[in-house]
Amino acid sequence: MTFIAPEVYERKFTCPHCGAIALQRWHHRNWDFSEYSNASQNPIRIARCDHCGNSSLWLEDKMLYPDVGQAPQPNSDLPDSVKAIYLEAASISAKSPRGAAALLRLAVQLLCKELGGKGDDINADIGLLVKNGLPERVQQAPDIVRVTGNHAVHPGQIDVDNPEIVGQLFELINVIAEYTISMPRRIGAKFSGLPSSAQEQINKRDGK
Repeated sequence: MTFIAPEVYERKFTCPHCGAIALQRWHHRNWDFSEYSNASQNPIRIARCDHCGNSSLWLEDKMLYPDVGQAPQPNSDLPDSVKAIYLEAASISAKSPRGAAALLRLAVQLLCKELGGKGDDINADIGLLVKNGLPERVQQAPDIVRVTGNHAVHPGQIDVDNPEIVGQLFELINVIAEYTISMPRRIGAKFSGLPSSAQEQINKRDGK
């Protein structure tokens, strides 16, 4: 899914409320800030999403509400326990990219456990995902989050204070969820819609 990070005064970006890429209408509020009495200098900005009608509140170039930094919406199929960690990481990503990276490592560990891992060793659990058929390109995604998260709590060569680097980790969490949960769920729903005779033939062919 395409994601356009919210930026002040951008006409279109991914809405932090509904997740749609939509037109944003910007407004100033003429509250009295003494030296900011001129509307063009007012540090308070509000963007209203044309798609859902909800607003985001900005102080100069920083989005204050909703408090999700520049993280994309979490994949709707993420387990609730993982989604909660994801949203917690999003809420601090602008203030503490390092803290967000560490939380996202935890999110991957919880996701691996939800997908059949033991939850004791994240490296072994990622190996199990690979053994169970995670596509080769996608195999790298959980390891990227794991290694970056490790560098968040241990000195290393990755700049985990860089919001852009940490912002990419959110996308990778969603990629992992897409290939391990969402796509199999969609394909399974399509398969179950086939005639039962066709399903039986396919299962017989595959030794199921």
